[in-house]
Amino acid sequence: MATFTDKDLLQMKALGITPEATERQINNFRKGFPKTILIDAATVDNGGILRLEDSEINHYVTTYTTLSKGKRILKFVPASGAATRMFKDLYAFSSTYFGIDYNIEKEHPTVKDFLQHIRTFAFFDDLKACMEQAHADFGDYMDRGDFATVINFLLKDQYMGYGSLPKGMLKFHRYGHTQRTPLEEHIVEGAEYARMDDGTVNIHFTVSPEHRALFRKKVSEVKTFYENAFHVKLHITFSEQKHYTDIIAVNEQNEPLRDDEGNLIFRPGGHGALIENLNEQRADLIFVKNIDNVVPDWMKHTTIIYKKVLAGLLLDLQKQTFKYLHQLDANPNDTQLRTIERFAQEKLHLLLPENYKELSPKERTSILHNLLNRPMRICGMVKNQGEPGGGPFITLNTHGIKSLQIVETAQINQNDPKQSSILQSATHFNPVDLVCATKNYKNRYFDLRQYIDPETGFISKKSKGATVLKSQELPGLWNGAMANWITLFVEVPLATFNPVKTVNDLLRKEHLES
Repeated sequence: MATFTDKDLLQMKALGITPEATERQINNFRKGFPKTILIDAATVDNGGILRLEDSEINHYVTTYTTLSKGKRILKFVPASGAATRMFKDLYAFSSTYFGIDYNIEKEHPTVKDFLQHIRTFAFFDDLKACMEQAHADFGDYMDRGDFATVINFLLKDQYMGYGSLPKGMLKFHRYGHTQRTPLEEHIVEGAEYARMDDGTVNIHFTVSPEHRALFRKKVSEVKTFYENAFHVKLHITFSEQKHYTDIIAVNEQNEPLRDDEGNLIFRPGGHGALIENLNEQRADLIFVKNIDNVVPDWMKHTTIIYKKVLAGLLLDLQKQTFKYLHQLDANPNDTQLRTIERFAQEKLHLLLPENYKELSPKERTSILHNLLNRPMRICGMVKNQGEPGGGPFITLNTHGIKSLQIVETAQINQNDPKQSSILQSATHFNPVDLVCATKNYKNRYFDLRQYIDPETGFISKKSKGATVLKSQELPGLWNGAMANWITLFVEVPLATFNPVKTVNDLLRKEHLES
C-alpha cells in the first residue's frame, strides 16, 4: 500500500480522485495489464467485417433518412491536444540548424518537401503576412536559404504559434481566397449528414483547457456564416477531460513521482477518459470521428454517404433489437426465442454460452436479454494500408468470452508467434469512424462506464531528465472503453480516411483543391 500524506489527500480531493483509485492505479503499474488474446483477425472472408453491396448502400441511406426522423443527432469530435507532433521534423531541423552548411535533401528530406511546396499550404498567406509584419521578407529568407527562420515564424508562439495550437485551429484546406480549419470542415460535414428535422446540427468537441477559448472564439467568428451557407442552426458545445480520470505517474520502482514542490504528479489518462464525456451527451445517435480526419468539399461525398449508411444500419438493427427485448420481457415462446437467437448470432455477431441449449427457457431468455440490452456501435473499417494503430479482431477476454474488438498493437503480445501471425493477417484498419447508440429500449440512457473492460489499459515509459516516468493509459475510447458494447464492423472506402498526422500530409491530393 502506498502511503499518502495529508497534503496528498487534499491534492487528490481537489482533483476528484479517491485514494482507493490511486492505489488501484499503482497496483496496475505493479502487475501490468494482460495482453489481449487474439483468436483471429476480423475479415470480410470470415464474416467479421460486413461488406455491403450497392443495393444495400442505397437501402441504408434511405433507412437513415426514415428512421432518424424525430431523433436527436450529435457529432462527437475528440479534439484535445496541440499539433506539435505534426511539425516534429520541422522542429528537429530548426533546432539543429545554426547557419552551417548542410545537405537538406539528404539530411532533411521531409523538410525539403515542405519548403518546396510551402506556397501550396492553406496557411501560407498567413505566414507571409506574419513575416511582413515583422519586417521580414519571405522571398529574401528563402533565396538566401535561411529556412530555419521561416519555420520559426510558423511554429514559435511569438509569431504564428502553429506548433502549440490545437489541430482543429490550423488552416488545412484552401478554397480560392479563403481557407478552412478542421473545426470548420466538421461543421460542414455535420450540416450534410447530422442535421436534425428542425435544421439543428449538434457538434461536441472535447478540447484541452488551454485551447477552449480559441475554439469558442473561432466558433463565434464562423457560426453565422455556416448557418447561412447551409441553412442550419449550429449548436456547438465543448468539454474537457475530467481531472478525476487523471492517472498517477510512478518511477521504475512503481513509487509515486513528485514535482519540485512535493506534489504528486498526475497525468491525463489518454483518450479512453473521454468515455466520461461521451456518457454526458444526450442524443439518440452519435457520430464519432477524430478532428484531423477531414477533407475538402470535393472529397466529402463518399464520407457523407457512408456516414448515412453506418447510421442507417445501426438504426435498423436497433429497431429490431428493441422489438426483441420487448418480446423477451413478455415471456416469449420457443419459436420467438429461436428467432431472437438467430438474430443475435447472425445479425449482431453475438456468441451464446456453450451450454446455452441445455438451459431452461427462463435462463435462455435472461441471457438473450443481457446480450441485447447494451449500447450499440457500428465501426467503419478501411483496408489496411500499413497505418500504425488499431485494427478489428475476434478476441477472447479474461472471462473466456469471444467478441469483436478494436485492438491496438500495444495490447498484443508480439513475442508470441501465434499472436503475431494473427496481427499480421489483419486485412483492415480502424480509422475511428463510429456511429453509436447509447439509449436502451425503454428510452433511458445507458451508463457507459458500466461497459468498460478495465483490464485493457497499457503502460508506457518516458524519460524526464534522469528519471524514468511510467505512465498509464485508460482503456482506449474505441478499444477497452467500449469493449462490452454490441459491436459490428463494416468495410468503408479508403476515401473516408484521410488523417493529417504530419504537416506534409496536407500535400496529398486528397487535401488539395480539386
